[in-house]
Amino acid sequence: MTGWTMVEVIASRLLERNECEAVLGDLAETRESTWSAMLDVMGLAIRRHATPWRNLAPWVAAFGLALPCSLLLMGLSVSISATYQRLFNTTVLKNTGLALGPGVALLIWNVILLIGWSWTGGFVMGSISRKTVRISVLMSSLPCVFCMARFHVESLSRFCLLLFLLPAAWGVYRGLRLTRIYFPAALVLAVGITLLTIPMWRSPGAWLPNWALSWPAWYLALTAWRSSRHSESARPLAT
Repeated sequence: MTGWTMVEVIASRLLERNECEAVLGDLAETRESTWSAMLDVMGLAIRRHATPWRNLAPWVAAFGLALPCSLLLMGLSVSISATYQRLFNTTVLKNTGLALGPGVALLIWNVILLIGWSWTGGFVMGSISRKTVRISVLMSSLPCVFCMARFHVESLSRFCLLLFLLPAAWGVYRGLRLTRIYFPAALVLAVGITLLTIPMWRSPGAWLPNWALSWPAWYLALTAWRSSRHSESARPLAT
């Protein structure tokens, strides 16, 4: 592999396609040495990847959302798994199938809340950190790997920690693709999630994790409201 081929490979891996072609063209005209060209390409790539971190949004997505919410959602996932196992073991009747116990409604309640928290958190993470979403995903994955490696509950599988993963991943996917969410839908989602948390308010200290997991839904509602206001103000007045 020649020196210039190495420069082309590095540029193609670190830069976008259009930018890569322009940079390689400029370097070819200046006739810089191979090492100087490599340093120029890597320096430009570092500046490009560092630019999004000058804003607050990527930091919020990685350290204010992905990291703490993954820990809290893993706790709720384990609680749901343990509740399901307890209800299943106590409601199996001999030769008569299943009988619904009094805790089934609470179990379903928590499952819906887990899906709502996971999806809204993933959606906000994807929408505010499109260029740094890989770092946000990494910050969410690290606690999962750490907890799974140290999970020792004989009656439960360690994969019960990851019940939130599928709705969260779907939320990230939608957040990356959607440019906006309509205000009525966002408001209904935020109010619904808040109402689901009301039974937990009686537990001491529960307000902090509830708020930490619920704020993405209200963030969606606020941004949707601002977007709708902006769209209305941008409409031409009828004559």
